[in-house]
Amino acid sequence: LRKIFVLYLTGTPKHKLHYRKEVEMRTTLQEVLLYLIFLINLCILTFGMVNPHMYYLNKVMSSLFLDTSVHGEERINFKSIRSITDFWKFMEGPLLEGLYWDSWYNNKSLYDLKNSSRIYYENILLGVPRVRQLKVRNNTCKVHSSFQSLMNECYDKYTSENEDLSDFGLKYDTEWKYSAPIINSPWHWGFTGVYRNGGYIFTLSKSKSETLNKFINLRMNSWITRSTRVIFIDFSLYNANVNLFCVIRLVAEFPATGGILTSWQFYSVKLLRYVSYYDYFIASCEITFCIFLIVFTTQEVLKIKEFKSAYFKSSWNWLELLLLVLCFVAVFFNSYCNIQTSLLLGQLLKSTEKYSDFYFLAHWHIYYNNIIAITIFFAWIKIFKFISFNKTMSQLSSTLSRCINDIVGFAIMFFIIFFAYAQLGFLVFGSQVDDFSTFQNSIFTQFRIVLGDFNFAGIQQASRILGPIYFITFIFFVFFVLLNMFLAIINDTYSEVKADYSIGRRPDFELGKMIKKSYHNALEKLKLKKPETDEDKKSRKSRDLAEQARREGFDEKEIQSAEQMKKWKERLEKKYYSTEIQDDYQPVTQQEFRDLFLYAVELEKELHYVSLKLNRVMRKVSALQ
Repeated sequence: LRKIFVLYLTGTPKHKLHYRKEVEMRTTLQEVLLYLIFLINLCILTFGMVNPHMYYLNKVMSSLFLDTSVHGEERINFKSIRSITDFWKFMEGPLLEGLYWDSWYNNKSLYDLKNSSRIYYENILLGVPRVRQLKVRNNTCKVHSSFQSLMNECYDKYTSENEDLSDFGLKYDTEWKYSAPIINSPWHWGFTGVYRNGGYIFTLSKSKSETLNKFINLRMNSWITRSTRVIFIDFSLYNANVNLFCVIRLVAEFPATGGILTSWQFYSVKLLRYVSYYDYFIASCEITFCIFLIVFTTQEVLKIKEFKSAYFKSSWNWLELLLLVLCFVAVFFNSYCNIQTSLLLGQLLKSTEKYSDFYFLAHWHIYYNNIIAITIFFAWIKIFKFISFNKTMSQLSSTLSRCINDIVGFAIMFFIIFFAYAQLGFLVFGSQVDDFSTFQNSIFTQFRIVLGDFNFAGIQQASRILGPIYFITFIFFVFFVLLNMFLAIINDTYSEVKADYSIGRRPDFELGKMIKKSYHNALEKLKLKKPETDEDKKSRKSRDLAEQARREGFDEKEIQSAEQMKKWKERLEKKYYSTEIQDDYQPVTQQEFRDLFLYAVELEKELHYVSLKLNRVMRKVSALQ
């Protein structure tokens, strides 16, 4: 009996298991600390790229060029342009007044202009603004035979195949002659088409009066025609106070249906990267980022060589690879932007009488900002890999991993119904309600309906019968049925995970305990805390376990019974535990046998209690099926 009992208590030597556990925890802790340093460095790098003044510069410029009304006609500003007449009023009014600031508010001359305009007295207008339009050819669409006697001209929507490349109008200046597009210039994605560079271009003058005369001449000679599909107004500013460039593009699209659709882009970017001491600190963070990237890449390559195809079976490894790819793309974008800025900036600033095309540089900087934003997003997501130090986060991770198959099945059913309603809404309300004007708009509108943001009056006005039917059935099936099914899947899986944790099925180790232990050891070494004795550790551990049991719903009687069993086990382990089993026979005393018997009885009670709980759970599962 003694030998059987000692075998039961010993198993694998405890000191070996403890050592292996300590090594694993120490390695994981080092990996966490290294990654946290990388994440902090990346956060400093990304926040160093963003300047709060970017928002205020964009806001003040948009207020000046978008919200300023035509003098004497308060309803006309750039946002409210609906006709060609409104467009010319804007060009000769708010645009002209916004671009040329040559005197103070008290009509005194500005100081030190150096042949440049100072918008809001602080922002230098770089070069001169540019205006260009794109046109389509006549007969790019076909007029029905019934209407050919009334209309013999037809101008389709803009495409690169339909674009008009011929000269028109007076034909003696650049605004009447087609200019070929630049190869490396980005295209513009508008409301009704994707527009390339080039077209019929003219630049404004340094003189306000000359520019006004130019506008009047173009208006009188019908520079805008029926074939016009889009007009771009481009110019760039630089604010030395905050070291920011503001690249502005105002767009007026002339769809084939008539009217005008306006849009705009305000890009505040920092093209001159390294000016202040803080900028050089950000440069050091960029170098550190590259060092981390090399280290992490080397680690992943070694893992792939070691585990081969098994490496790709883990979703965390795929996240690692995605993060590395994004980091390399971010480094490439950053290098390309810096090289292009150093090559082009000097050329763009040489001549103040020409248009300085900073849109290309701003476009690539926006791409770089987007890539680095996605990179830091996935960098934060990777922290979930190290959540075993927290019980709640570990439960969340286990819940999501267990119910992923159910969620995928539910998502298929959900999106079948969702897309069916989206197509119904697009076909029924698309011609009258802006939220359903395209199939993509219908999809996003339905997500907004789920969140409580909807325009029921517009739907009802578009169709008095189908509108309410669509709305009520969508709310019932999607909101009341499908979403509650989704919550039920999550809730049931979470209950299962919590039940497993309550009976001891939890991660092998908790990193939080390792961190806490290291923290206490450091305090003890610094003599800021008295060392704990073995008795103190046992009593503290016992109190922690009792408190955890109370939180999980156990009553005081069960807790006391468990504590008694623990005392019996510790007393028996202390007396009989040994890494080597001796062959000599030692008789068991009556008291020892009695303690062992009582311990076995208590174990039997606990097993019977667990069996009852399992039977109860199985009956519930059978009833659900």
